[in-house]
Amino acid sequence: MPQASPPAVSVLIVAYQSAPTLQRCLDSLAAQTFTDFETIVLDNASTDDGAAIALAAPGVRVIRADRNLGFAAGNNAAAKAARGRWIALLNPDAYAQADWLERFMAAAQAHRDVRCFTARQLMDEDPSRLDGLGDVMSLVGVPFRGGYGALDLGGPAGEVFSACGAAMMIERDLFAGLGGFDERFFCYCEDVDLGYRLRLIGEATRLVPDAVVRHTGSASNAGPRSAFALYHGARNRLWAYVQNTPPLLLALTIAPHAAFTALLMARHVLRGETKPALRGLGDGLKGLGEALARRRVVQATRTATSLQIAAAMSLNPLAWLRAAPVVKKA
Repeated sequence: MPQASPPAVSVLIVAYQSAPTLQRCLDSLAAQTFTDFETIVLDNASTDDGAAIALAAPGVRVIRADRNLGFAAGNNAAAKAARGRWIALLNPDAYAQADWLERFMAAAQAHRDVRCFTARQLMDEDPSRLDGLGDVMSLVGVPFRGGYGALDLGGPAGEVFSACGAAMMIERDLFAGLGGFDERFFCYCEDVDLGYRLRLIGEATRLVPDAVVRHTGSASNAGPRSAFALYHGARNRLWAYVQNTPPLLLALTIAPHAAFTALLMARHVLRGETKPALRGLGDGLKGLGEALARRRVVQATRTATSLQIAAAMSLNPLAWLRAAPVVKKA
């Protein structure tokens, strides 16, 4: 029997202990107005009913990992099984508006020179507020989700520094050519690292504000201030900065980056979060040898200048305090 032609889009969902939210996520995909897509759920050796929920969903392909691969390696494995020209990443705790894929595909049609797109994310518990308008990189090398917690005013279309991995779309060949996500990150900041590498080779990321999802956020990891999130955030922020920052920017920002990291640690101390954040930073420093080796590989592919990279960043070092979004017209 001849094999069916590949779909335009492969939607990838990496699930871990996601049973409480996965059915609603899959239901939102079943309601999409754009229908030329396949859905692949990679289950990271969950012990709950998540895999059974995915297996029972019509047309969903399920890959069962033998261990928890994390978000980065899980998506890489799912992407290898994808058949679409585009891969759309959707968290199992994110619920897509019915025209989410339609809006992404319309943006891809209108902006043929762009090969990576990110959605407008709303907080599921309060959809009048933003969960994010893409990710921002500050000039001192500290990333944050743009607009997090702000009132939702729609958001302009335009370029952002990088896509949030909870709800994004990227050309599959581009993703594969970059080697996918850096699997050492496991979870957190792997999307910023990917977006930074796109920037370094001259590839833009575009916010599509009418491609909307509602997002619970860290549903599988006990919340954004959990020990898990704090550890991986502290470790991976350092690696993303070291591996990707061009030499001139690195020389100019290494002292401010260290000062900002100390400021963040002081805030963790005040919040009673010292142990996981300090452990993450310590392991990040221990892994600097591998990060520097990775840096040599990444910087060898760079075509963008330091000025072009800086132009895509937030120039206000305190912008992270209010999570100010940075969306540039292009």
